[in-house]
Amino acid sequence: MTALVEVALAAGESTLAHFQSQSLQIERKQDDSPVTIADREAEQLTRKTLAEWFPDDTLSGEEYADTEGSSAYRWTVDPIDGTKSFICGVPLYSTLLALEFENVPIAGAIIIPALGESIVASLGLGCFHRLGDGPWTSASVSKTADLSEAVFVTSEAVTFSQRGKGSLGDWEVFERLQAATRLTRTWGDGYGYLLVATGRADVMVDPICNAWDVAPMVPILSESGGRFTDWTGDANVRGGDGLGTNGLLHDAVFELLSQDRLS
Repeated sequence: MTALVEVALAAGESTLAHFQSQSLQIERKQDDSPVTIADREAEQLTRKTLAEWFPDDTLSGEEYADTEGSSAYRWTVDPIDGTKSFICGVPLYSTLLALEFENVPIAGAIIIPALGESIVASLGLGCFHRLGDGPWTSASVSKTADLSEAVFVTSEAVTFSQRGKGSLGDWEVFERLQAATRLTRTWGDGYGYLLVATGRADVMVDPICNAWDVAPMVPILSESGGRFTDWTGDANVRGGDGLGTNGLLHDAVFELLSQDRLS
């Protein structure tokens, strides 16, 4: 886990060179999502370091094509998760890094560079949180057991409707979640999952996501006492959507996500 933490922290630190820069240029990718030099430089740094340290492993990320390796290990990086926050100068973006073995995430890190906050986990070894240069302390999810008392976070409400009308979610799913919980906030992306893993939020929902957006969440939420699945209930980071909870609320939230399908 030491290598994962060192690489993730360095990648996150590199983004600060461009954060809140008045000269930052913003490009649009084919899906119309924004990308900047900070995204590319952080991923390049991560790939370069990992290729030197673990030359047999596969490297996967958001901005560049996979580099196939010969081992069963895969490193998955999202250099800036929350680029929309980053380009607005909002410090809630994150750098994500996960290590997978045979497509199962076994270790992960969420780094919030502009806040100096980090959380890391490895299956069977625990989940640890740190503020600034302070000590690493054990991270734990909340004990909220009643959905009506829960804090629900998501990245962008409109993505619920962008899933399209269908059996597994649309705008009505967001409305059900908002009505069923005590508080709704868009403190999303990797930061939302960090909030769940440290007990400050109870439910994080991603209607649309890629593997690099959520690969670290399986070990982080599992080791902090919570749970991560896709919207079908599988602990799958390539299902196209994500649900992270404190574990106690997972079934209740899953029922709301699945209501149309089950009716």
